[in-house]
Amino acid sequence: MLSYTAPRVTVQQVLQMHPAPMTKNAHVAKVLQRIKSCRTASLGYHVYGCTKSDCGHIKYQYHSCRDRHCPNCGAVKKQEWIEARMQELLPVKYYHVVFTLPHELNSLIMGHRKLLYKLLFDASSGTLLTFAKDTKHMGATPGIISVLHTWGQQLSFHPHVHCIVSGGGIANDNRWKECINNDRRFLFPVKALSIVYRAKFLQALQQMINDGEVVSQKEDTKELINLLYTKEWNVYAKAPFGGPQAVIEYLGRYTHKVAISNHRVQSINDEAGTVSFDYKDYADGGKQKQMTLTIDEFIRRFEQHILPERFTKIRTYGYLANRNRHQRINEVLSKMKLPLHKGMVKIPVQVRMLEQFGIDTLECPCCKNKSLQLIKIFYPCLSGRQPWTKAGDG
Repeated sequence: MLSYTAPRVTVQQVLQMHPAPMTKNAHVAKVLQRIKSCRTASLGYHVYGCTKSDCGHIKYQYHSCRDRHCPNCGAVKKQEWIEARMQELLPVKYYHVVFTLPHELNSLIMGHRKLLYKLLFDASSGTLLTFAKDTKHMGATPGIISVLHTWGQQLSFHPHVHCIVSGGGIANDNRWKECINNDRRFLFPVKALSIVYRAKFLQALQQMINDGEVVSQKEDTKELINLLYTKEWNVYAKAPFGGPQAVIEYLGRYTHKVAISNHRVQSINDEAGTVSFDYKDYADGGKQKQMTLTIDEFIRRFEQHILPERFTKIRTYGYLANRNRHQRINEVLSKMKLPLHKGMVKIPVQVRMLEQFGIDTLECPCCKNKSLQLIKIFYPCLSGRQPWTKAGDG
């Protein structure tokens, strides 16, 4: 069971310092408004009443915004996603590889986020699959889970992809093959990964420019691409995970992360119009430090990390690709003579809240009996119509 400690200051409170959105982007403005309204009466609420005659307490449960960028939301969805991935893990080594982009590309990416975020996914996964299919390394197709992060610890713009890669894969003859030299620290040679990744990204980027999908000043772009071919691109290959359980713990911490959590925000100074938050300075040995920004600058940095509408930030490749994934995994388990993975069981939200946070949604906060009953649901007005309620069925 997880313990819950309420944060002293929240990102929502910082955003509420600006009643009007600072951005002209309609999608970003909607996201910010949802976060501002999260768990307030403006999104509606459930009304619960205590059935004990000597109590009669009324409880209002305000609706959450459910936006993936909101630091207040997502705990239950995250747990459901992790449990689904647990059904797909095999008893093999898993490796962690991080692909970053040079900061010289930042302005180009900001103008073409959807296209170039997708290219980052394609180039990184394509590089891993190319090395894995090479008989010198594995000669098989591994499973890959890729997660896009766009931020650094100081809320700077820093697009990169975290990849979890299996240390084995499915060969062309449907046999399971382990990576050659699977006892080594890194899955594939890091220097070679970097060179191939750089070539895949820049070749595709040049084609997008030629096709007019990515628009920039031609002279500047040509000079930029020539410069980027001379630079070393950072690919971080980390030590293998300590087993499938360590993979799950990693997924729990990083897959559904937002740009900054509420617990990192330390204070708001109303008079000075500033906000202070904690960050790790990796250039100084990972020391914990504190940064103070104006509220305008904090919100500007936060806005940079709102993803394009409907953009998928977690993607799977290889034998974990979506189509027929469950069937492929069970075929591998059969060959390994291991029990097949069972389907997911739908767990009610009330049970999850009790298991994860020790919160009993049926417990009356007044008399402490499990006697709360849903009375009605109140939804906010839509398109100028009157708000409406729905009676609870108990």
